[in-house]
Parts: sequence; structure tokens; C-alpha cells
Amino acid sequence: MKRPDFMALALREAEAAALRGEVPVGAVIASGDTVVAKAGNRTRELADPTAHAEILAIREACRKLSSERLTGHDLYVTLEPCAMCAGAISFARLRRLYFGAADEKGGAVVNGVRFFTSPTCHHVPDIYPGLAESEAALLLKDFFRERREP
Repeated sequence: MKRPDFMALALREAEAAALRGEVPVGAVIASGDTVVAKAGNRTRELADPTAHAEILAIREACRKLSSERLTGHDLYVTLEPCAMCAGAISFARLRRLYFGAADEKGGAVVNGVRFFTSPTCHHVPDIYPGLAESEAALLLKDFFRERREP
């Protein structure tokens, strides 16, 4: 049996977010071959600045598993996590972080504060940047270009 393409699922969540008028970011949490949770950004819809795809997926996975820890689980997200999401990833004890496009302005993994290199960081996941990077970046570029053009 072929393993699911979790980043493709995250990209679909990002596309759905864009259709809702949200910044197109999608996230999937997986364990083995199983999707535990998935989400897209909902900050505007929920009027909640913390409703990033990663946070929503972490909340859903924790609820389903009745645990605040996601040890042994992997997160696939289309955009480099911000500092808030990196903190949540660390506190949730996610095993691996796979992300698509780097975020020079708001990212906090390979850009910005580089959250996981901080000596006060509780847990550092294995980090795999650049997965489906061009597809994720194109979604974001198209989304923002459409908003700039009349």
C-alpha cells in the first residue's frame, strides 16, 4: 500500500483556505500512514489571530487523542511556521516538522528568531524544510497578487 502524500493534503487545505479568503496555509498531522488532523488558516473567519493552520491542527489532534502531547506524530505545513506556531510545535512535542515555502518575513524556523535554536526551547523536532516548496510558494504568490491587482 502506498503511503499517503501528507504535503499534498496540506496543499489542499491551503487551497481551501484561499477560497475562504484566508492566507493559503494548510497543515496535516500524521502518525504512520494515518492523518490525525488537518486544517487551513481561519484567522479571518474566526476573528482569531491564533487560528493558524498549525495551531488548529495541533488542537484537533490533541482533542482526538485526549493528550496535550503529540509525541511520535509529524506535522506537514505549507509555510514555515511563525514564532507562535513554532512554540506550539515544541510544546506539543511533535516528532518531525516538514514545511514547504520559507517565510523570510514571518518565519521562525530557518528565518527570523530561529525558535528551535533557542536555549529555552523545550523540544526540537526533526526539521525538513522545502517539501513541495514551489507549489506552496506559488499558492501564496498567486493569492497576494490577486489582492494587489484591481
